[in-house]
Amino acid sequence: MTPTLVPHHPARDWAEIQERMLVPLYEAVYDRVGVGARSRLLGLGSGSGLALLMAAARGARVAGVDRDHARVELARERLPEDVVITDRVIADRVPEGGPYDVITAFHATDGLLPELTALTRTAQSGAVVVLAGWGPPERCATQPVLRVADRLADRGPSSRTDLDGLVTAAGLRPDGSGRVACPFGYADGASAVRGLLSTGAFDEAVRATDPSQVEKEIEEALAPYVRADGTVWMPNVFRYVLALVP
Repeated sequence: MTPTLVPHHPARDWAEIQERMLVPLYEAVYDRVGVGARSRLLGLGSGSGLALLMAAARGARVAGVDRDHARVELARERLPEDVVITDRVIADRVPEGGPYDVITAFHATDGLLPELTALTRTAQSGAVVVLAGWGPPERCATQPVLRVADRLADRGPSSRTDLDGLVTAAGLRPDGSGRVACPFGYADGASAVRGLLSTGAFDEAVRATDPSQVEKEIEEALAPYVRADGTVWMPNVFRYVLALVP
């Protein structure tokens, strides 16, 4: 692969390249939970709004929270004006439009616990909470590429988020789990690099070293997944857990 020379715009790259890779996860969760016209859904880490848009297309009333202001602005462009999207982290209340009966965190991290704890105090009893993250490393082709970020940032291997532990720590009641195939497919190597950089996984590495070196090493790690026509294909499995607000 030749190095990508296209300027990076992380939020837009996320919206235009990377976010769609998780559509199978969104669809599987919405089918499992029964998201529809009677649903009031709150997305934590709602990104540039694709998952919210898909829920709204099913008739759900939606709202979202994301710490990335640029992604929030893109989500506001995509969604109707009456949809509440905020970059303000939940403290003692959820965004207006509730009470919510479905709460999703498709990019759950250990840092999500304060928001989940707040939701436990404010959400209606019986609300469904969905947390999702990477599946088993041996079933995620992207994991060797992500290890580049750990090495360049001079940190130990990143551990997978303990979804079940988050459920317990937030005081929620476990209610099942599932796995969904979410292959990452890109038109070419440059698109793959831009998409992966947009996830935020390489932010620390970019700050710690020369950004061009980060790109070069991502490209090298992607080499086993480049097909004869130049496209990039990485099979992955994501896991989600369901929980109920007591």
